[in-house]
Amino acid sequence: MFAYIVRRFLIMIPTLLIISALIFFIIELPPGDYLETYIAELKQQGEKVDPSQIEFLRQEYGFDKPVVLRYFHWLGGMLVGDFGYSFEYQLPVTDVVGERLWLTVLLSFVTIIFTWIVAFPIGIYSATHQYSWSDYGLTFVGLLGLAIPNFLLALVMLYLANIWFGTSVGHLMAPEYLDKSMSWGKFKSIMEHLWIPVVVIGTSGTAAMIRRLRANLLDELQKQYVVTAKAKGLKPFKALVKYPLRMALNFFISDIGSILPSIISGAEIVAVVLSLETTGPLLLDALASQDMYLAGSFLMFLATLTVIGVLVSDIALAILDPRIRLAGGATK
Repeated sequence: MFAYIVRRFLIMIPTLLIISALIFFIIELPPGDYLETYIAELKQQGEKVDPSQIEFLRQEYGFDKPVVLRYFHWLGGMLVGDFGYSFEYQLPVTDVVGERLWLTVLLSFVTIIFTWIVAFPIGIYSATHQYSWSDYGLTFVGLLGLAIPNFLLALVMLYLANIWFGTSVGHLMAPEYLDKSMSWGKFKSIMEHLWIPVVVIGTSGTAAMIRRLRANLLDELQKQYVVTAKAKGLKPFKALVKYPLRMALNFFISDIGSILPSIISGAEIVAVVLSLETTGPLLLDALASQDMYLAGSFLMFLATLTVIGVLVSDIALAILDPRIRLAGGATK
């Protein structure tokens, strides 16, 4: 196990280097740069452009240097914790992300917990009561959750929350707390507004998890070892939990690789619709304005979390399911 983990960590280094190069050069592919976009916006607004000032900014931000040099400068900075400078906000990237990062972590963490709490009981019940009316009803609800786009559900929730509960939805807190430091009043406001994006974002994930858990558990319940366990007098609940449910959770463990980056990125489209103070809209704005260091550092962070998540899921799968071995090859 230790040798496997060390080998995977060594593989992660060239993998992340290749990903960093791809991210940087893909962001560089569109014609122009941030300053050219900025000049075009000034001209559309009818404002004059000072060529000397633009040239100064071009030298200040390093746009006069070759792209390869800028890539290695960005990469070297990340290794020491310097993720670059945001041209749009005129602040270091770490300062721009700021409060948005922990709000995104809070929202995503609560959404994941909501998804698990709702999906696991329903998926298990639906699998153990196959073809019953309750199974058909839960299946129908799950299909609705998969069919309704999150952004459409967000619009519906905006209306219902305002009409039924008197909550002015939009943002993760009341307007008076937007630019203030954390306080008890601000925390209560966040908790009041949090449930709406959690339900909206968690709906599709819950529906998908119900369907996958039901399908995997049904497959395990039809295997011979379950029939043997029941024939030997093992109680139904114990016969369900001891092996079939454990084996059916493989998909859940393998999803860790995608859960970690989703905790940071958040649901971008829903965040835009609900005007949430998360990092998703920040990334979209950075890509649209060619704020390359903000966008690149963000994507690099997500890639790192994905690689780590895949490693964690591989190790957890080997521990959970004895049929999975970290070392390849045939076993005798």
